[in-house]
Amino acid sequence: MTESSPPRGRVRMTGKERREQLIRVSRALFAEKGFDGTSIEEIAASAKVSKPVVYEHFGGKEGIYAVVVDREMQRLLSLVAVALNAGHPKIRLERAALALLQYVEESSEGFRILVRDSHAASGTGTFASLINDIASQVEDVLADQFADRGYLPTLAPMYAQMLVGMVALTGQWWLDARRPDREEVAAHLVNLAWNGLTGLEPRPKLTAASTRPAAPAAPLELRPAPTDKERKEIEKAWEKDLKEIEKAREREAKEQEKIRAREQREQEKLQREQEKQRARERREQERLRAREQREREKLLKEREKLRAQEARDAARQPRQVVQAERVELVERIEIVRPAPVSGPRELGPGQESGDA
Repeated sequence: MTESSPPRGRVRMTGKERREQLIRVSRALFAEKGFDGTSIEEIAASAKVSKPVVYEHFGGKEGIYAVVVDREMQRLLSLVAVALNAGHPKIRLERAALALLQYVEESSEGFRILVRDSHAASGTGTFASLINDIASQVEDVLADQFADRGYLPTLAPMYAQMLVGMVALTGQWWLDARRPDREEVAAHLVNLAWNGLTGLEPRPKLTAASTRPAAPAAPLELRPAPTDKERKEIEKAWEKDLKEIEKAREREAKEQEKIRAREQREQEKLQREQEKQRARERREQERLRAREQREREKLLKEREKLRAQEARDAARQPRQVVQAERVELVERIEIVRPAPVSGPRELGPGQESGDA
C-alpha cells in the first residue's frame, strides 16, 4: 500500500464530516503534545486516513492548528461575552469567572491548547491575544463604573488587564487542581477582585443571579438585553449583596475595635510592668550607692587609724634610739675604764721583802 492510498478500515465520510473528524483528532493531539510535538503522520494515523487527506483539507499542520485555536478562542470569547452582557458589575464579574471555569471544566483540551505558547501559525491565536480580547470587553464595563464613581476612565484598560489576568491565571491553576468546585473558586475570585484584601469575606458566596444556568453562547456582536424579571432579580440580588457587605463591614469594624481595645490594654499593662521594672532598678541602684558609700566611709576610717598608728610609731622611735645610744656609751666606758691599783702587801713573819 502506497502512502497516498487510504488505510484499510477507513470509514467513508463526507468532506464536512472528515474535516470535523480531523479537527477533533488534532485538537486532542495538540492538547497532549503541543504544536511542535505533533506531526502530520500522527494526525493521519489517529484519523485513519492518509497524509494527503490532511493536506487536502488544511494544507498542512499549521492550517489545522490555526483552525483549532480559532475555534477555541471564539467559544471562550462567546461565553465571556454573554456573561458580560448585562446586570450589575459584580454579577457580570461573577458570571465571567464562572464562564471561564465552565470552559476549563468542559473544554480542558481546548484550554490547554490556548495556554500553551502558541505557534506563529496561529496568527492572533495566542493566550496573550485572548487575554487582550477579553480585557477589551471588560474595559467597557470598568470605564462606565469609573466614570460614575469619579475615577479616571483612562485607567480602565490597565485595571481590565489586571482583572482578566487574575481570572485567567486562576483558571490555569484550576485546570489541574479542580478543587474546590468552580462555584467556590469563582466566589473567592470575586471576593478578592470586588472587596480587595482589606475587605475579604471569610466565606464568600455567589449571588443568586450568577448561579442561574447561563444562556446559550451568542455571537460576539449579539448582546440581548435582560428581561424585566431578570433585571428585578439582579437588582434584588445586588441589594441583598450590599446589605451583606455592609453587615460584614460592620462586623469587621467591631472586630477591629475589639482588637484595638485589647492592644491598648496590653500596651498599658506593658507600660505598668516597665514602670515597675524601672522602679525596682532605681531602688537597686540606690542600695548599691548606699553600700558603696558605707564602704568608702569604712575605708576612710581605716586609713585614719593607720595614719594615727604610724604617727604614734614615729613618735616612739626617737626615744628608743636615744636609749640604745646610752646603752652603747655605757658599754664603751666600761671597756676603757682602768683597773684599780692595789697597795703593798704586808709581810708575814719570816718572809723577806725580796720574796715579794
